[in-house]
Amino acid sequence: MGLRRRRRLYSLPISPLVLFGAVLIVLCSSFVNGNSNSTQIPITPINHDLYHTRGALLEEIESLVHRHPSKLSMETFSTQNKGYHAETTVVTYCRNKKDCDDRSKLKILLSFGQHGRELITTELALRILSILSEEEFLSSAYPLNLNNTLDRLVIKVVPMENVNGRKLVEAGDLCERRNGRGVDLNRNWSVDWGKKEKDYDPYEENPGSAPFSEPETQIMRKICASFEPHVWVNVHSGMEALFMPYDHKNTTPEGLPSQRMRLMLEKLNRFQLNDRCLVGSGGGSVGYLAHGTATDYMYDIARVPMSFTFEIYGDSTASSRDCFKMFNPTDITTFNRVLNDWSAAFFTLFSLGGVQMKELHPNATGSGFEKWVSIDDYLNGYLMERKSRYGKKMEVLELGMQEIRTYFRLFLLSSVLLMFMFCSRISKSGRQIVSAMSL
Repeated sequence: MGLRRRRRLYSLPISPLVLFGAVLIVLCSSFVNGNSNSTQIPITPINHDLYHTRGALLEEIESLVHRHPSKLSMETFSTQNKGYHAETTVVTYCRNKKDCDDRSKLKILLSFGQHGRELITTELALRILSILSEEEFLSSAYPLNLNNTLDRLVIKVVPMENVNGRKLVEAGDLCERRNGRGVDLNRNWSVDWGKKEKDYDPYEENPGSAPFSEPETQIMRKICASFEPHVWVNVHSGMEALFMPYDHKNTTPEGLPSQRMRLMLEKLNRFQLNDRCLVGSGGGSVGYLAHGTATDYMYDIARVPMSFTFEIYGDSTASSRDCFKMFNPTDITTFNRVLNDWSAAFFTLFSLGGVQMKELHPNATGSGFEKWVSIDDYLNGYLMERKSRYGKKMEVLELGMQEIRTYFRLFLLSSVLLMFMFCSRISKSGRQIVSAMSL
């Protein structure tokens, strides 16, 4: 979900006398210390000895792809809206490129850096790609046999979804989580979009002018629609957690698939993360509901069978103003521990994901796990796809207004009535002709 900064959750009525006393204490304290700035909370800067700049990180990933063209490929998607431009880099891993289109392979989509201030997530993306290319390896503390697993996977990695927001962070706004024009990308998806809870933060949770109003979100939706993943993970920081749907309500989906998803997360937590993580629905675990999130869309609309949000680090002792420290490790020991532990967790997920899909869909190998979207979903602005006789995906016109949905239903009703009247007239004409011929 991308944890919000902690805010005061309550307020109490204060009498003028108490308020005067509090002001007097503050003034006396300032006089004694001789410096009114002595109580200011220090702000931790970005540690450039540990963290790449956005440009350096993307350049390193590009170099990695060029060194391993048999396994890795890279694409850059760009779009704009009302003069606002965004680019997204996507790296695809397939161990044998000749088999990348094999529909029996498990397809995994990973997104990092959706919130600009969460730098540690983009470093994890680089580490995972380095391990996939075999330039780095999992720690000996995590003995995983990956050869057979990796042969059966196609993985798409978005190493930095919110490049424009990251620019603002590197320019000094260390608490910025939104994109380059002030929209929270993890509130800009269409499931329960725009709903505001009592503790809604208009600064941090601006959902945009409409679902998918932001170029970054539009790009991610198109990637998902064309790739049709079986596993989705949205990677954040702010705490340590393994979340499954839902974010917009405090329950998890019903049924056996949801139970298996939870069991898989509990295994990851126990064996790779030392039971440090919260496990469950985002809305039921984090302390607030989030509407318009990517993971809820992936599960409910894109029909991704295993949809997760991972929160990989958080410093609960940090001030809400000290955002770099709150969302990112600041020392090399913790930095390496986070990357090692979560790399192992992801590769364990890759292994468990294939087993999970076989259990959930024993007869679905090669079928592509076709996804169906209702007409209500379609008319609410969700992307609906159909296939031509050659199997090529085609995007259908997206509609998103209540009035259009109503007009469409009226059109269908009127069409049926007109067809009925037409058929009735033909039937009457036919009877008249038959009667005339019989005379």
